[in-house]
Amino acid sequence: MSSDVKVYTVNGAPSNSTTSLPDWLVRKRAAKGKSKREIREHVQGTIDLVQYFEFPEASNRIKTTRDGHHAMATGTYKPQIRVYDLDQLSMKFERHTDAENVDFLILSDDWTKSIHLQNDRTLELHTQGGFHYRTRIPKFGRTLAYHFPSCDALVAGAGSEVYRLNLAQGRFMTPISLDPAVEGINAIDINPAHQLFAFGVDGRGIVDFWDPRAKARLSSLELPMGEEGVTALASRVDGLSLAVGTTAGKTLLYDLRSARPFATKDQGYGLPVQSVSWIEGGSRMAGDGLVISADKKVVKIWDQNSAGTNFASITPSTDINHLHHLPGTGMLMLANEGIQMTSYYIPQLGPAPRWCSFLDNITEEMEEQTVRNVYEDYKFVERAELDRLGLTHLIGTPTLKPYMHGFFLSLKLYDAARLIANPFAYDEHRERVVRDKLEKLSESRIRSKGGDSVKVNKALAERIKRVQKKKEKEGKEGASLLSDPRFAEVFENPEFEVDTESREYGLLNPATSSKSASRGRTAVESEEDESDKSSSDGLGSDSESGSQDGMEMDDDSDSSREGGMSLSFSSLVIVL
Repeated sequence: MSSDVKVYTVNGAPSNSTTSLPDWLVRKRAAKGKSKREIREHVQGTIDLVQYFEFPEASNRIKTTRDGHHAMATGTYKPQIRVYDLDQLSMKFERHTDAENVDFLILSDDWTKSIHLQNDRTLELHTQGGFHYRTRIPKFGRTLAYHFPSCDALVAGAGSEVYRLNLAQGRFMTPISLDPAVEGINAIDINPAHQLFAFGVDGRGIVDFWDPRAKARLSSLELPMGEEGVTALASRVDGLSLAVGTTAGKTLLYDLRSARPFATKDQGYGLPVQSVSWIEGGSRMAGDGLVISADKKVVKIWDQNSAGTNFASITPSTDINHLHHLPGTGMLMLANEGIQMTSYYIPQLGPAPRWCSFLDNITEEMEEQTVRNVYEDYKFVERAELDRLGLTHLIGTPTLKPYMHGFFLSLKLYDAARLIANPFAYDEHRERVVRDKLEKLSESRIRSKGGDSVKVNKALAERIKRVQKKKEKEGKEGASLLSDPRFAEVFENPEFEVDTESREYGLLNPATSSKSASRGRTAVESEEDESDKSSSDGLGSDSESGSQDGMEMDDDSDSSREGGMSLSFSSLVIVL
């Protein structure tokens, strides 16, 4: 999926493709199960756009009315029909049937008239008052279509005939007979521009075109070699483009004036394509000519001019039974094998529907919402730290996950290794915490006026005081570093203590380091050392006095600087 295209789950379980976590972290969390924290975050972070958007076991089909105010879905078990009032974001009613639904069509602009193809070879007509009429067809049906100019309901299934039920006359008309060798018909499409019938044949990879006015076949389109059959058809509103889904998991795009496909898209799973449709009236960002194709595993949105790349890809957690795109919007609705039906909103695909225009604001808030660190159960360590912990032998094993210039290590393993490397680490940490708490409690006590708050880096504090006094004598007043709360930890926290013996300190302060070093011994001192080994104590005192002289010289040199002073301790550098 493109990194710029965001998919929001507004109903049902979130898909695997909407997460940005690494695969190994997702598998680790799935193996651990859901904790109370994860359940709470799931409840807080889940959007249920339409209430009761579910079925007891699974959903079969879902479609919206042409006026855009209602949605109708079928599912099981027990077999039933549910109608949702989208303006109220809730279920309007449910109606049970005697058999499971295979396909249905909404005949009116609203939900009041519909026809349903059931798996017991029956056609049911439903009205606003309820079940209206039932009739039976000779063979099991697979798909359903409706020709509005003639009021003919076309029913195809096993066999080579397409049954025509005229709803105006209330009787069956002469069926459309295809080649007798046809084993079945899986898909029917009626072109919205010129009403051309297209029938997708099972097992032969053929699409037959019929003219409803002549009641005869116009032509036949043979798919490329290797395609086993046609499972889905969709015509574009321009009347010239046709999308064909096959049992091999491929979607072919044809210009009706050519027998060769101008684009081919592979779903990647080898499963039959169940739904295919053209996106019309979307946003300018999505462009023109986007196609949606779906099999049981994945939904892919792609451009007809660049079929090799995906505009977006969605992999739900349950198998897909049917896909419906709300025309002119960025909303997708899926019927699946799970209890909850799923809805996705893609802002780059189109705007939110009118009945949920607030969704744009919600998605913006979701983008700004800060989420917890997904790596909180892991510790990032560098190779040098691995050496100190004695874990270098784990490099190359699944225990260490390479990342940038280091590795991700389980936090439990890191704590155990650190405890082994330094058994007193916990005691030292506990002692430091207790000492800090006692110091905070003693802050309210009455102290002497001239009390010194400097606990560490006293030499650094003395230098700062001397520089400050010199500036005051020169008439240059400024904020003191000692009174700056941003640097309070420097003189209170032992972790910020200057290590004058460190290599970094020597590189940043070469003059101080050279003067602080012990001066070389003279020839007389060497002779005395050879003659009397016990004079080492005296030399030590001399060296200490020398170091003190060096510090005094260093102080004088620091106080005589005109430009500024650079102070370094460990990795912290303060420039005054």
